[in-house]
Amino acid sequence: MDFKLEPGVRVHVNAPARTALAARKPTHLILYALPNGNTVEQTVGKRLAPGDDWHFNLQHIGAQTRWLREHETNATVVVAYFEAAGLSWPAWKRTNGVAKIPGYVERVAALFPNQKLTLTLNGHSGGGSFIFGFMDAHERIPASVERIAFLDSNYGYDDAKRHADKLLAWLNASPRNHLCMLAYHDSNALLNGKTFVSEEGGTWGRSHAMLAHFKRGLTFESATKDGLQTHSALVGRVKFLLKENPERKILHTVQVERNGFIHSMLTGTPAESRGYEYLGERAYEGLIQP
Repeated sequence: MDFKLEPGVRVHVNAPARTALAARKPTHLILYALPNGNTVEQTVGKRLAPGDDWHFNLQHIGAQTRWLREHETNATVVVAYFEAAGLSWPAWKRTNGVAKIPGYVERVAALFPNQKLTLTLNGHSGGGSFIFGFMDAHERIPASVERIAFLDSNYGYDDAKRHADKLLAWLNASPRNHLCMLAYHDSNALLNGKTFVSEEGGTWGRSHAMLAHFKRGLTFESATKDGLQTHSALVGRVKFLLKENPERKILHTVQVERNGFIHSMLTGTPAESRGYEYLGERAYEGLIQP
């Protein structure tokens, strides 16, 4: 299902067969905000053929969703892809503000009126701007949202907008609520021999700022293995996974490609790291379609 919402928002909903939706299982609706410069089709991904654009081989949210459906059968997984006009949520938001974003979410949720519905806000790169816009439009994060995941996408985190306070209140409101934060040391990465984000403005800096605020109200357990820092609280319901970058590589979308979307949906659950490894080989390789 593909439709437009004004001003300039394209929504593509991928759901399993009606028989799966008719089963007496919860429906897990994942609202995935697209990264800058990527279309829905590129975000879904495909097996590359000669002449295909390289963007089709970056995220593979389609194949990672198929993996989740095969391995997590206690819920029906639906993904709604949100594409902004100009392929940039930050630019769209500067023009249009945040007031309409909750209505977009409600419009998609209304497609499943007879389902026991839970929502996930998820997004990569500039897609994080959509998530923060949703938060900015609410005094409190709605109870229907049970998972929030930033896939190297929290550039817009701002203490002045009470982002951490809202997230903490939401986490404390229900033991079902989970937060996953993926980032890497982007301020250390080089593009054409030069850095391209500031220490404070990249996802590494924003994640550490968020983590510092969270530590005022939560107790974290921290460990580092193979250059991956893991900071966990509330028995895994809060998880920051921060990749060190001594080789100064650009790992922005690698975090998504290497099972990052799968991991962002399973952290803090018994299925975390079962049958796949975050930053490991693609667990979904055989599920990529032409």
